[in-house]
Amino acid sequence: MSLVVLVTLPPERAPELARTLVSERLAGCVNVLPGVQSVYRWEGEVAEDRETLLLIKTTGERYPELEARIRAMHPYEVPEIVALPWDRALPEFQTWLLDATSASGR
Repeated sequence: MSLVVLVTLPPERAPELARTLVSERLAGCVNVLPGVQSVYRWEGEVAEDRETLLLIKTTGERYPELEARIRAMHPYEVPEIVALPWDRALPEFQTWLLDATSASGR
């Protein structure tokens, strides 16, 4: 199973997290989308922040380690980590993703 994982965080923290996840083979690719304006409820109040959205491509096998690494590096008390499975993708992309996230990959 392949996953797209959505994570928001402060803009200054996004590049480091993205590089770490890819370099540790927890993700095959991370898209860094700056300029997200988030409106949310926190501790009984409505809050707004500028954030960066990460679109992280990984596998179900790597997800537990990926989630643990995000939690360890993320500055929020309760980080947004939302994993969305997909069942259709270009077969060559699926093959690449499996290779990019395997310990023995190139």
